[in-house]
Amino acid sequence: MDWLDEVKWDANGLVPVIAQERGSNDVLMFAWMNREALAKTAETGRAVYFSRSRAKLWFKGEESGHVQTVHEIRLDCDNDVVLLKVTQLGHEPGIACHTGRHSCFFSKYENGRWVVAEPVLKDPASIYTPTPR
Repeated sequence: MDWLDEVKWDANGLVPVIAQERGSNDVLMFAWMNREALAKTAETGRAVYFSRSRAKLWFKGEESGHVQTVHEIRLDCDNDVVLLKVTQLGHEPGIACHTGRHSCFFSKYENGRWVVAEPVLKDPASIYTPTPR
């Protein structure tokens, strides 16, 4: 059996993916992969996701330069969630979030409200070029 057949893909052919930083174990981001994205990730050692909003493969860092080098690919006990152990490249410390923060999980629940718990490391306007309309 092909290793990709062991993944439980959802009705849209996607699987949820968590990117975790090797070393610190910080959870950097959550995304989706289709079969092609997971195969390319394994082949290249670089995180490749599937962008649902753009309906295409998304090579992490293709616009921002914030590439994720993949050290391990793990599958959970139900075969329906993938975990990537990554090194976040492109800025020190690594920026995984499009908001210019280290992690996409920068909001923390405190006393009945969400509080920003991580600083912006780089202005997103300087990371991304506007898309021409």
